[in-house]
Amino acid sequence: MQRRDFLSGAGLAAVLPLGAAQAAPEALKQLPAIRWRLASSFPKSLDTIFGVSESLARRVAALTGERFQIRVFAAGELVPGLQVLDAVGNGTTECGHSAGYYYVGKNLALAFDCAVPFGLTARQQSAWMYAGGGLEALRTLYAKYGVLQFPGGNTGAQMGGWFRKRIKSLADLKGLKMRIPGIGGQIMAKLGVVPQTLPGADIYPALERGAIDAAEWVGPYDDEKLGFHKIAKHYYYPGWWEGGPQLAFYVNQAAWRALPEIYRQAFEAACAEANQLMLAQYDARNPPALLRLVGQGVQLHAYPKDVMLAARRATFELYEAEAATNPDFAAIYRPWKTFRDTAFQWFKVNEAAYANFNYFVK
Repeated sequence: MQRRDFLSGAGLAAVLPLGAAQAAPEALKQLPAIRWRLASSFPKSLDTIFGVSESLARRVAALTGERFQIRVFAAGELVPGLQVLDAVGNGTTECGHSAGYYYVGKNLALAFDCAVPFGLTARQQSAWMYAGGGLEALRTLYAKYGVLQFPGGNTGAQMGGWFRKRIKSLADLKGLKMRIPGIGGQIMAKLGVVPQTLPGADIYPALERGAIDAAEWVGPYDDEKLGFHKIAKHYYYPGWWEGGPQLAFYVNQAAWRALPEIYRQAFEAACAEANQLMLAQYDARNPPALLRLVGQGVQLHAYPKDVMLAARRATFELYEAEAATNPDFAAIYRPWKTFRDTAFQWFKVNEAAYANFNYFVK
C-alpha cells in the first residue's frame, strides 16, 4: 500500500464518522449493495482479538452508507480457525482475520506477518509494515495464495508462559512439555523442551491433569480468563517469540478487484483503525489484569539469562539456515534484519533510556 493511499483511506475515516449513512452523498447511495463474510481464527471469548473484526464490519458499513456489509464468523462457525488463509484464498469466504504464523507449514516466511522470535516490537512492526517495505514484501508473498493482506491488530509483547515449577536455568527446560506452537516451539525444542500444539480450549485441562508442564498463551488479560493461574503459579516474561505479534485481515484478491473504489477505501481505513484499536485495548487491559493475577498469588519471573542467550543464538541459526534454502524467506528476512538492527539502535539510545528511567528509578 502506498503512503498516499493509506492517508487517503484515513482521511475518509475522518470525514465520515460513525452513523454517516444519512450524510452519504447520492453517488454513494447509487453504489451496489455488497455482502461479505469474514472468517475469524479466534473465538468470541477472546473479545479483544475477535472484537476488532466486529469493529471493522461496523466501520465499513458506516463509511459506505450501510451499502457494504460484512458478517463476522468466529473460529469454527464458517471454517476451522487454522484454515482461514485457505478459505479466503480459494474464495470460500471473501475475507478473514488470522495470524500469519499459523501458516508456517506453507512457508516459514509468513511468520514475518505476525511475529518471529527476537523480532520487532509492536511499534517497530507497524513502522516496518507501513513505512519500511514490510507490507509490500508480504503482499508479494501472499499473492501466491490469492490473498491481499492488511495489518489487523497487535497484542503488544506477550508473556513468556505459565510453568508449574520454577525455571532457574537452561538445564531446567530439559524434557519439559510445553504448549508452544510455531517457530517459538521450534526454538524451544532446540533448548530441550518438548513442544506441544494445543488449541486454547485444551490448554487448561492439559495443565490440570499434568499432560503438559507449561503453556504460553497471550498476556494477563486473556490468560486470566483461561484460569492458568489456578494451576501454574510461575508466570514468565518476556515472550521472546512474540515481541509485537500483529494479526492480519485477509481479502480474496478477486473479491477485492470487484469492489468499487470507495468500498476499498472504506475497508482500508477500517483496517487501519482496527489495527490501532487492538493494541490500545490490550495496553489498557493488561496492567490491571496483571495486578489481579499477582494478588491471587502468581509469581512473576524473568527468564534466566542463559535461557535468553541460548534461545537467541538458536533463533538466528534457524533464520540463516532457512534463508539459505527458502528464497521467499530470504527475500523478506534480509531487509527485515537490516531494518530490525537499525531500529534497535535507535530504540536503545532514546526509547529505552526514557523507559528505564521511568520504570525502574524510584
